[in-house]
Amino acid sequence: MLVHTPPDSPMLFDIPLTCDFSLELAARNAGHWPVAGTDEAGRGPLAGPVVAAAVILDPDNIPAGLNDSKKLSHKQREALFEAIMATAHVSIASSGPRLIDEMNILRASLDAMRRAVGGLPVAPAHVLVDGRDVPKGLSCSGAAVIKGDSRSVSIAAASIIAKVTRDRMMDRAGLVYPAYGFAKHAGYGTKQHRDAIISDGPCPLHRMSFRPLKMDDGTKR
Repeated sequence: MLVHTPPDSPMLFDIPLTCDFSLELAARNAGHWPVAGTDEAGRGPLAGPVVAAAVILDPDNIPAGLNDSKKLSHKQREALFEAIMATAHVSIASSGPRLIDEMNILRASLDAMRRAVGGLPVAPAHVLVDGRDVPKGLSCSGAAVIKGDSRSVSIAAASIIAKVTRDRMMDRAGLVYPAYGFAKHAGYGTKQHRDAIISDGPCPLHRMSFRPLKMDDGTKR
């Protein structure tokens, strides 16, 4: 029987993440300023775009409570969205279902982040990117930050902007295509959504390269 003993230095293996401005300050101390954070929302759904945002925060006016958008309530996200838009430089870009199907979701997400960074009204000297990959084609240096939306307030701000923007887009999509209930699940593969695809077929917002829209034999539903 294999027995697991606790590590002699447990904090080395379970260090709580802190969402702060330290990564941005390190970049500034290295001569890279301003610093942008970028993140996306909507990689997993069966329908709708993937939305990316890029944010350059004002270091003297950072909204309180910034964190990974998934850790915040709807009310908190909406309030922080307004605070970020009022105090920071913000750019938003998206990749729609057809581009996702053509490029694959990872490339489409990275391309949306690249375009969001390129759309900022102030050019960043460095970009902090949530995840494991840095988009190709940035006009400055970039660093991938795993769990960045829980470590960097700039990335957290971008995650909030992207999430709120995409949720609002899917709310409107629900008015155009009411059969699927987009306002309730934002395009994710809930039972209600999957049942609607079976009964009504896909609509133009569906990602046909995603299962169950793409069948195991490669055909499309």
